[in-house]
Amino acid sequence: MCGLAGLARIDGTSLSGDADLLLRQMARAVAHRGPDEEELFRSGSVGMAFTRLSLVDPAAGSQPLHSADGSLVLIANGEVYNHRELAAGLPSGTRFQTGSDCEVLVHLYQRDGLRFLDNVRGMFALVLWDRRKNQLIFARDRFGIKPLFYHRNKQRIVFGSEMKALFQDGSCPRELDWEASLSDRGLSALPSLSEAQPNTWFRGIELAPAGTILKIDLADGRTATHKYWDFPEFSSDSDMSADEFVTSYGEILADSVRECETADVELGLFLSGGIDSVSVAALSSIKPRTFSALNGSTLVNGDSEYAFRAASTLGLNNHQIVLNTDDIPTADEWKQLLWLVESPQCSPATYYKREMYRYVKANFPEIKGMLLGAGSDEFNGGYSPTLSDGQGYPEFLGGLRGMHLRERLAARPELGAWWDRSEHPILRSEVLSRGLNGREREPYERYFRAKYQDVQQYNCWHEDRTAGGSGIEARVPFLDHRLVELVARVPHALRPQLIWDKRILRDAMRGRIPSGFVERPKGAFFYGDGIRHTYRTFARMIAQNDHALLEEALSGPEAKEFIDPDNFRATLRKLEESPGAGHVEFLVRLMNLGLLEQMAERLPKLPVDAEESAPPRDLAIVDWDQELSQIEREVLPRRNLDLCSVLHFADSVLVLSDKNETDSAYIVVDGEIQYVVSHQDDPAWFRLIGAIDGERTISALLHEAGCQEEDVADLITESRDLGILVISEA
Repeated sequence: MCGLAGLARIDGTSLSGDADLLLRQMARAVAHRGPDEEELFRSGSVGMAFTRLSLVDPAAGSQPLHSADGSLVLIANGEVYNHRELAAGLPSGTRFQTGSDCEVLVHLYQRDGLRFLDNVRGMFALVLWDRRKNQLIFARDRFGIKPLFYHRNKQRIVFGSEMKALFQDGSCPRELDWEASLSDRGLSALPSLSEAQPNTWFRGIELAPAGTILKIDLADGRTATHKYWDFPEFSSDSDMSADEFVTSYGEILADSVRECETADVELGLFLSGGIDSVSVAALSSIKPRTFSALNGSTLVNGDSEYAFRAASTLGLNNHQIVLNTDDIPTADEWKQLLWLVESPQCSPATYYKREMYRYVKANFPEIKGMLLGAGSDEFNGGYSPTLSDGQGYPEFLGGLRGMHLRERLAARPELGAWWDRSEHPILRSEVLSRGLNGREREPYERYFRAKYQDVQQYNCWHEDRTAGGSGIEARVPFLDHRLVELVARVPHALRPQLIWDKRILRDAMRGRIPSGFVERPKGAFFYGDGIRHTYRTFARMIAQNDHALLEEALSGPEAKEFIDPDNFRATLRKLEESPGAGHVEFLVRLMNLGLLEQMAERLPKLPVDAEESAPPRDLAIVDWDQELSQIEREVLPRRNLDLCSVLHFADSVLVLSDKNETDSAYIVVDGEIQYVVSHQDDPAWFRLIGAIDGERTISALLHEAGCQEEDVADLITESRDLGILVISEA
């Protein structure tokens, strides 16, 4: 993890000494990414700024890197995992000036020109100046794990690892693109098979494409593009057996984990209870410290417990980081995070990940890299059970065909009636694709290509920023192009056996980890049964201080043009009353757009200058079963009820009882029986439910039911979170 920034004239002239001040400001803007060292370089038409996080050769790996004759100058962010293998293939007599893994790139470019990245494995963004050809080279790794943004006009180009570096240049536009942002299907969470390029959210800001080399002529600004890697075509002609695919997958993954462990400093591992991070932990040879999120959601959905048990099974230290349900980000904390991430997709998951990195930095500053399980679900069929609506592989394919059909119908609305007016489509779906340029890909392949876009737009983006904010490098073994290319070769007949629900990974890890982890169903970071705890936290975040954060977001001129403030506030009030009744993240994304508009207008403090609150703490756990009650008290602190408030059922709720059955009550939500309350199981709760009339205070209800507050407080809070009960003032 390093910070890159710089500028270059593209009109044939040289930079003046005034550029040095801008270079220092740009370096400061990305200083959080590289806290170990800062270097500035200016010569002729090019200026570069580099901030370093030293993981390989800390003593002698400074940048910029130069060729022996000085004709090439390189700055790079990331790691070249197979640098020793690549160096061994260079001509005899090749001399290295440093121990940096990135120096091999200079020699490869000297030998191979624009083919110099063909055999490189790693994660990187680089800027290379070829003095002889007077060309500037931008390039990124195959999955866009490391970022590189740029803006250009007729005279010059500015570039950086983060957009805030570009914004230091007064001539760079600082305008949020509302139209492009609101139309982005990832931001609106619209199911899609889109392969669109990642959105930078700001007008005039471009992102160097993944797997691509951009060549910019500094004499006149002409730009050429060279793709050194394309996402694979999904062929079906492989004659490999299922066992051979599984064996090959396991071997490649093990090799990728070994390569991601390349470092001369300590690495850690973020461990959830899912098979992805557990697999990385099991394949690791360095026995890393592991870190897990312990909040209301991960406690209820089992992630924190499975992470603890996985670490115990593998003999690894595990730190359960407490992210208390009552720890609500302040407005300033949220804005600091949003400015660090520079994306409206900043979410509760982003916040929790950032807090985990802050914990690691505060308690284990020697850890400068973190292994992750990210990128597995996207390319192994991890979302297939969800997309099948809990059914099977045929329904998964049917769901993909449905998305494909809806998109094609949207493009050809004049043909829609032939599908709408008949229960069984009369025309072939291929009719909708006529006139398209190039080969029409099947929905299955389009799905994986859409996931390739998702990884770049969201996964890699927020993992890079949350880690970089603490001067830590995120490493992702599952984003190895060899794994994706292998999955692409799985033929039709074997896909239900290997790609459904990540079977290829599960079978590859069988015998390496206990079966309970192999077969554990997929669970997202904080989703599942406990999502209401997270949603409650972030609904309260928006509502705090008389909705000050929301009002700030709504105050911009374009925000006023696009957002209906009354409806936004009404939706928020409903979520405050019942966090389980809606999608808090949807509101957060819209609020983020308004805040980013404000930040672009008036630049906030840089991350390196921002004041931070105390990092979260951990909870030392020895025996999960014995300590469960204490864990629950720490993570889900009990709230004292306002006994003068009134308790009533939500409008969508009815309570039914059978006159012949006097010991049970049935809770009906939206016309369906959702819960049964039994006098035998919980007499106090049963009596209280029967006493609620929407008029009496909680104190009066407790008196009539003959119970104490502590008997029912948790159940009242839980029912409110589920949208069953509403608590209002008397």
